[in-house]
Amino acid sequence: MGRAQVRIAAVDIGTNTVRMLVADVEGRLIEDVDRAVEVVGLGRGLDSSGAIAPDSMEAAATVLSHYGSRIREASPSRIRVVATSASRDASNSGELMERIGSTLRVTPDVISGEEEAGLAFAGAVWGSGLEGRHLVIDPGGGSTEFVSGVQHPESAVSIDIGSVRLTDMLLAARPPRPAQLESARLHVRQMFSSVPTPKPPVSIIGVAGTFTSLAAIHLGLDSYERTKVHRTVLSLGDLDGLVTDLAAMTVEEAAQIPSLDPKRAPVILAGAVVAAEAVRRSGSDTVTVSEADMLEGILLDLSRG
Repeated sequence: MGRAQVRIAAVDIGTNTVRMLVADVEGRLIEDVDRAVEVVGLGRGLDSSGAIAPDSMEAAATVLSHYGSRIREASPSRIRVVATSASRDASNSGELMERIGSTLRVTPDVISGEEEAGLAFAGAVWGSGLEGRHLVIDPGGGSTEFVSGVQHPESAVSIDIGSVRLTDMLLAARPPRPAQLESARLHVRQMFSSVPTPKPPVSIIGVAGTFTSLAAIHLGLDSYERTKVHRTVLSLGDLDGLVTDLAAMTVEEAAQIPSLDPKRAPVILAGAVVAAEAVRRSGSDTVTVSEADMLEGILLDLSRG
């Protein structure tokens, strides 16, 4: 006898974006009810200041207030709010968590990089349609997760480098000088040197906004379309080419890319560097991009409760 349908809400407070998904879940079937993503940049300047900037916190609170209204209108029976890298690292994370709790009326969970990786793995494998062993790569704003397994995570590694962090450290100038770009590549490569290389055969799955944005740019879409992005296969050559193309642009020029959220323009070059080096570290020549990720992983996890 199958599980009864349950309506669940998941909110992901990341280093660059705040995302929401409300869906009806029955077993492993997920039907979207409401979905949203907003770039708020909680992690901007975090490495230098040690704290989330007041304007970024205010932007997150405004977005979450809007999400709260939409979630209450959808009336889910279960809800989970998770916060990741920026919230793990910031000295004023407690203030942010208090504001989130009062806004959403739910106590948020500041999750470890390992739990983040496990949830992303569950969502990615669910959505990929691929069989066998998987390596899921989840490059966020402040950290990048690598998690491998078959149906369940067997190993997970979280590395403290992502699109926002790398931008602040080495790629604030746009376009960067060639030496700056090479320094960024080498830094990321060094950061990823401790990540175990999986033994083939293994399917490499890339999740979250960096990979999905790069896939949309690669496809030359006139506007972002989830259905076209989902399961796009990018080669390492494609990713390196995107790095080269984006490195030639100013932030203003990147913001004009039709399929790219303009708010992602300041960090998309660094994201492309992280994504390319992550795939290079995997030992694979290709990555399959998945629109399903941690949000779906949260839903699947809560549906079993």
